[in-house]
Amino acid sequence: MTSDTPARRRARVFSRRRGAPSRVRRRLGAAARMFAALALAGGVYTAFTPGAFAEDNVPLSAAAQEGKALFDTSCITCHGRDGQGVDGRGPSLIGVGSASVEFQVGTGRMPMARQEAQAEQKPPQFDETQTEQLGQYIQELGGGPEVPKGELVENLETNPEALAEGGKLFRVNCTSCHGFGGGGGALSSGKFAPSLGDATAEQIYAAMLTGPQNMPVFGDNQLTPDQKKQIITYIQVQLQEDRDPGGLFNLGRYGPSTEGMAIFLVGITLLVFTSLWIAGKS
Repeated sequence: MTSDTPARRRARVFSRRRGAPSRVRRRLGAAARMFAALALAGGVYTAFTPGAFAEDNVPLSAAAQEGKALFDTSCITCHGRDGQGVDGRGPSLIGVGSASVEFQVGTGRMPMARQEAQAEQKPPQFDETQTEQLGQYIQELGGGPEVPKGELVENLETNPEALAEGGKLFRVNCTSCHGFGGGGGALSSGKFAPSLGDATAEQIYAAMLTGPQNMPVFGDNQLTPDQKKQIITYIQVQLQEDRDPGGLFNLGRYGPSTEGMAIFLVGITLLVFTSLWIAGKS
């Protein structure tokens, strides 16, 4: 039987140490694997979200180049170079799409005259062509939602149910802020929902896509393109053309209830004064 001498024990310990990886080597291996995983995740994210950031020296179409010239003279002060935004002045425009530009600029809300609770509608400073050029520049710069081309109002002759369906959708999704008659309403902190009385089909569609200010975004998952068109049809036909469907007078546009109350109050007052006059004469 061979004796276990101290020399042999030391040899076995050194042999095990040489065969097993050191703690430092294990930590370096784990760090290398984590770095490789992060690099892979970043590469996948960049590949599948190319519109999440603006690229330098991106090639622009002719319309976008005209829009960039307008942007550099009228918008860069607040929204920064390449639409990246400026802290305390204006948000980034990367990813907002041409729909946001067409709504904000087309309604005169942008450029803002001053910083306040809400950008109010005013006469536009850019014509329709210039607005489209600005929108094209922002679209090519960072992508985002676009207002579809073509007719945005349903043809009631071929689709007679569009008006009724649009009314249902409007009452469920829009009346809490814009009112049943589309006249708008007050919100918190000095903000308000604007009237829809003069809104165009393109402006309404763009607002639903982009959710300006306090309005929620109604993407295609919430309201399909056909449903958006039905809402626009209801607004333009029922609220803009037939302005007072509830009665003869525009008393808040809540329907016949306000008119009945007004007729009752005015009528009973006249009856009381008539009765007093007759009693006085007799």
